[in-house]
Amino acid sequence: MGQVVRALGAGVCLVLATAQVLAQSAPPAAAADGPDWPARPYGTADGARAVQGAASGDRAPALSPGTYTDVLSAGERKHYRVPLDDRSNAYVSAVLAPPPGGAVAATAGMRIGLTDAGGTTCSDRTDVTFGADTPRPVADYATRRIAPGRACQAEGEYVFTVEAIGAGFGDGDGSGARKWPVEIRFMLEPGLKAGSSAPSTGPSGRGRSPRPPQGAPKGTEGGTGFNDARAIGQGRWRDVLNPGDSHYYKVPLDWGQRLFLDATFGYGGQDGDGSDSPRDGRKVPDGVQLALYNTARGFVESVDADHPDRSVTLDTAPAAFDNRTATPNEVGAMRFSGWYYVRVSLARSVAAPTPLTLGVGIEGEPAAAPPYDGDPRAAGFGVTAVDRLGAAAGTGTGSGGDSGDSTAMRIVGYSGIGLGSALVLGLVAWTAVARRSRAQASSTPWNR
Repeated sequence: MGQVVRALGAGVCLVLATAQVLAQSAPPAAAADGPDWPARPYGTADGARAVQGAASGDRAPALSPGTYTDVLSAGERKHYRVPLDDRSNAYVSAVLAPPPGGAVAATAGMRIGLTDAGGTTCSDRTDVTFGADTPRPVADYATRRIAPGRACQAEGEYVFTVEAIGAGFGDGDGSGARKWPVEIRFMLEPGLKAGSSAPSTGPSGRGRSPRPPQGAPKGTEGGTGFNDARAIGQGRWRDVLNPGDSHYYKVPLDWGQRLFLDATFGYGGQDGDGSDSPRDGRKVPDGVQLALYNTARGFVESVDADHPDRSVTLDTAPAAFDNRTATPNEVGAMRFSGWYYVRVSLARSVAAPTPLTLGVGIEGEPAAAPPYDGDPRAAGFGVTAVDRLGAAAGTGTGSGGDSGDSTAMRIVGYSGIGLGSALVLGLVAWTAVARRSRAQASSTPWNR
């Protein structure tokens, strides 16, 4: 029986070693070769509540902090009531996520805003458009910020609006016949303690770009949206995108830290030979996009490039509480400690699945947190040591979403198959040993 245990142990060790190699070195499986590679739809939050925005503010449904789903069609402007106190900073975001597979008008999108009961605007209304014919999800927020001299400081009911804009909204052929999904998220950031002020984090400018991370990339698979975004940390990460796909990742940033991103598309980022996919040599204008969003899903900035292209890069200002008073937007949006979301999108007109190598650099030591009058982490802001460890290993996902760890599930599948094979081989070996042990015990592999 000891011979059987040793045989099974050897088989299991071999399977686990193989699984580890697959996890560290093999790129995530792309869709099977063929004339079409389906893109994945945006993944809404588990437990998100369905809501129907009203045509006017007096009939609008009331929202509490959380995540909601609705739909928007051409010509619609939907209203939602948002009750606010006189202490918290409010962030109400919307994600417009047309289904993949078709085309959209580049000028189509949404306009979002937040007003008080009297119609006073709390922050500038924001127009968010697709900018290309690929239906990649777009997002941004409207805000109510507590500060002396600003509008919308009183406690009461406010109105959040989402409006369809642009010709051809809802359908790539210009008919506007379809409704597009919208995901709304309402977050409240605690205010500061009375009589206190936020700590200064030093210069908020970009300064020198961090050095791109080095080393062999680790395999990962981006999520389908903010909710199941794959947590990643400093290092190089490898994924595969289908035409029309958008993959989401999230990176933990503490106060005083800044982010550097370097995305390389094509096989040049896989093995360092500088070559692109042999199936996709033609140029596609704005074929790839790298976009960054903050903890409350506010847009930070994006960069586009033709495909195939060697790489695109993006770097940020350090995360600082006082950035919220700064301009331009790419500095002002770096106002939180927490998860920062990276969306990588591939144009629908790209000819074939494309490998991605995403470099992540984090610079700076964590700085002191502002004197919040409440728990920011309970409200969805900030990161923990556990979050950082999960990101470093590439195992965490966004709040409220499934694990999305299909790479890991594939490895489990491989391991299960391998373990079953090891068991069968072990039983076969045990049978052979039982039949031959007396005559050939000295020549069996386990006795050498």
